[in-house]
Amino acid sequence: MSARPSSHNRGGRVPGLLGTVLLAAWLPCRGRAQAEGVDMHGATEIQPRLMGMGGAFFFPERGEWIVEVQRWKRRPGDRDSHLRAVLFAPDRTVLHDVLLPGPGEGAPAEQRVRLSARVEHLGVYGLLVTSPEDRYGDYTVWGFRSNCDRYLIETSRGHRDRRHEEPIVLAGPERPGEVCFLPRAGEFRIDLRNLPPADEPMALLDGTGTALASLVRNPDGTAHHQVPAGVREPLPWRLLLPRGQAVVEIDGVTRWAADDLYRDMALWAPDPGAMFPLPENRWLLQPYRLRAFGRRGSEGSAVFTVHNNATRERTVDLALEFDGAAWEAALSAPYVTLPPREDVAVTLRYRVPDAGTAWNCRIRATPRGEAGFTTYSSFALFPGAAPAAATLEVPVVLAPYRHENEQFGYRPTYPVEQQMYFDGANRPYVAGERALRVRREGVWHDLPYSRVSGAAAGASVTLRSTKVAFDRRDHAYVVVTSHGAPALLRTRDGGLTADLTPIPGNGSFDIEQFSGHNVPEGPPPLIRVTRTAKDPNLIWRSLNDLDLFVPRERADGAIDMGEPIRLSRQCIGVSGHSGMPSSIVSRGNRVHVAWGEATEPGADVPGVPTYVATYDREERTLGAPVLIGYGPPANDVHNSPCITMDGKGTLHVLVGTHGRTFRYARSLQPNDSRGGWTEAENVGRDLSQTYVGLVCDRNDTLHLVFRLWRSDPTIHPFGSFATLAHMSKAPDSPWSEPRILVTAAFANYSIFYHRLTIDHRGRPFLSYDYWSTYWFYRNDRRERHRALLCSPDSGASWKLVDDEDLR
Repeated sequence: MSARPSSHNRGGRVPGLLGTVLLAAWLPCRGRAQAEGVDMHGATEIQPRLMGMGGAFFFPERGEWIVEVQRWKRRPGDRDSHLRAVLFAPDRTVLHDVLLPGPGEGAPAEQRVRLSARVEHLGVYGLLVTSPEDRYGDYTVWGFRSNCDRYLIETSRGHRDRRHEEPIVLAGPERPGEVCFLPRAGEFRIDLRNLPPADEPMALLDGTGTALASLVRNPDGTAHHQVPAGVREPLPWRLLLPRGQAVVEIDGVTRWAADDLYRDMALWAPDPGAMFPLPENRWLLQPYRLRAFGRRGSEGSAVFTVHNNATRERTVDLALEFDGAAWEAALSAPYVTLPPREDVAVTLRYRVPDAGTAWNCRIRATPRGEAGFTTYSSFALFPGAAPAAATLEVPVVLAPYRHENEQFGYRPTYPVEQQMYFDGANRPYVAGERALRVRREGVWHDLPYSRVSGAAAGASVTLRSTKVAFDRRDHAYVVVTSHGAPALLRTRDGGLTADLTPIPGNGSFDIEQFSGHNVPEGPPPLIRVTRTAKDPNLIWRSLNDLDLFVPRERADGAIDMGEPIRLSRQCIGVSGHSGMPSSIVSRGNRVHVAWGEATEPGADVPGVPTYVATYDREERTLGAPVLIGYGPPANDVHNSPCITMDGKGTLHVLVGTHGRTFRYARSLQPNDSRGGWTEAENVGRDLSQTYVGLVCDRNDTLHLVFRLWRSDPTIHPFGSFATLAHMSKAPDSPWSEPRILVTAAFANYSIFYHRLTIDHRGRPFLSYDYWSTYWFYRNDRRERHRALLCSPDSGASWKLVDDEDLR
């Protein structure tokens, strides 16, 4: 029975042959989907059966392309789970997005969905498989078959907080199994476990079919083999198993060293004839799809990146393809030649036609002299202003392969590598990977770190912290690494030149950045966090020395960092990748620092204790730390606090948590941590919050952005999911209810790497980069997807930033 899932039948049920199958589609289906119960005998059986999530990449011929996806329950007593299958085109246009339900909903223990699409343009197509309740694939068995005989499987689970490994799990002992893979050139090891008894040993064959080894099952169900280093032909090796049940781990394929060619990509196939040259052509052309808008008759350009993932120099031919009549568009080059593992930018220049409502083309990339591989990206052009210029209807509901550009035509002309900061003249700065980027007189300028002057200057200068700090004279400061040691970069002329001052010691650093009402007279204070011990049993617990530096500028203009001031020997650390919390805020002679501390593992404490201490520059004295409150759970570095101040000098502190409700307190005296505090209170009721981002606007309204876990079947029918949420607190008012700004494209774990800053007009700016737990989805892109929002009206509305917002 056939069904066309669409955004209008979300959660609808489609009758099947042996039961019902839930098809929930997030996008209109561009092909045909058929869901059915399945007879598991004879020719209808799908092999291999797999565990762990992931998917596959296909290189189909022109014509109808069919993929059948099936899921089974591993054992009758296992928990129910759903399987989500997303079929996509080379430009990541989603062809199908469906769910197979769990047996608890009355469906049979096996379900199959038949997906099809018409292939008119050659390229790399794909299938993404996830589960909203089972991100590691521990309870779900799945498999697929297709009329395309060229494909590669990528085993890919949700991330774990440990070394990345992706064991290949075969779960079909009734039939023989096979794992074909590209071997590492160096020495590598093969480890097998969970092997069933078998009459025959396993065999390892090289690319010519020569038998290299026979692997015998040990009594405990394991087998092992060490392969010496050697010259390898670029042909797949074969691991043959008499029974298709095993957990397969292979160095360079499912676990990696830093120098492996295809690190973090568990690519393999059950048939050597299925393999095609995807690894060396991965990310050949990106972005996969780009949408642009413009005034009729105007000219514009779009940049695509060609990447050579091979280990040899290659030439890639480029061509434009149109469906129907061509319109005015041209590439900057018909081909590019690239060294190994390098990128080259190619520009598509176009003119918006005077007639019509939409224009499309494909940019085809074909490695020269390498038969059998080609792919494409697509470009879509529309007349008028992009939806990105308008106020957003929040939340922004991300979907697989449908982020801000696809939904809103978002094409930032400013750097989005990291979050944006503003000097006193409201000029934006971004600390990029290779340069400090500054907007002067409407034009962005780069100051490469390698061009700075100072005692330790040189080409080895790299970014150490993405924060940009300022003083009253609009001198800008960034913490960098120079020749392996920390240094403070300073520019006194808006990014034209810069100098370096060494920072004593080593460790991680946080510098006082503008959070609404704090601009130091001279060089900003900073803290150094130096790990002294790591708890082997508690992953998020470590002991750190916490030191404060209060630098000053000497009469000759040089910076004197001063001696470090010890604040704590029990600091839990600073979690800065999301939220980018402020550890320091200052006014006049007083510098206030907030931090969390580790406690004894067995201690009966309600969470990470948060302290604030004040250093007086003039008196050169450090006040005693003041306990603000506890952020649950204990001994978790996620619970980093955040401190800011309002226009009156009142200090505001949020006690960080990990999946619990933040706690808030404020000082009773302005600019004084020792004059008493309000009792720490929850900012809301039963909120699952993590990663504090806090600023204070010109009206002394506090703005808080954080990750919040939610369940909403209208967005994700099953499982909880991450959101990026905003709360505010006006003076003498309670905290607002959370308002969701962005929702994750997938249920289960996600993170947004959000950073909240504020400009001198009091507008909060929110930078974020959605990060899915699934390696398959994250591995599929090399370009960044960071976006930048701002609120012009104290959080009442939000929009994607454009050039007008930066004037």
